[in-house]
Amino acid sequence: VHRHVFKRHGERPLGGVTARAGKGPGRLCCGTLPLPRIYVSTIAQIIHRPMTHDLPRIHAGSFLTLHYRLAGPSGDLINTFAGKPATLSLGTGELSPEVERCLLGLEEGAQQIFELPAGAAFGPRNPEMQQWVAASLLREMGDPQERYAPGDVVQFPTPDGQSSYAGAVVAVKGIDGNDDAQGVGAVLFDFNHPLAGQPVSFEVKVIAVL
Repeated sequence: VHRHVFKRHGERPLGGVTARAGKGPGRLCCGTLPLPRIYVSTIAQIIHRPMTHDLPRIHAGSFLTLHYRLAGPSGDLINTFAGKPATLSLGTGELSPEVERCLLGLEEGAQQIFELPAGAAFGPRNPEMQQWVAASLLREMGDPQERYAPGDVVQFPTPDGQSSYAGAVVAVKGIDGNDDAQGVGAVLFDFNHPLAGQPVSFEVKVIAVL
């Protein structure tokens, strides 16, 4: 849109009507009504003001629909890009605090990759998070016929029963009747996050922000 400059004499179109020079200095006429200079300036500013449409941005507590990928040196741990997007709320523990911080401020529709150094995303590996669980307890909590092998991931309920946490099987001893040195059958679980202590690539595409 071009801004029209009016001279003291002559006619130029303004918004589809005719503007004529008025009788007083710095005044224009639209038909027979005088149009003060300040109004002309305001109209020009409105015409040239860029139209903006702010997209929703992610903030603490936002409810999101998004695709995301978490990968370590060995490859992807989670990747939703090939399937249904995920829905989650920030601040509920579904993502680690450091991963959530990467999302803050992103606009709806944004796609970005964050490279997080070793230990930043899920903390360092903690040797104390490796624990033996008695086979008798596993039978009480789950299927008595279940057999475990290194690499299996097992979900355990939290004490309040409202959520769960996962442990990866590291070793199995004595469950088939050959007791180990502890005298009982047991499974060694690693309750560290699978990407703990590792560099992490976090890719995200924000679909919707509520």
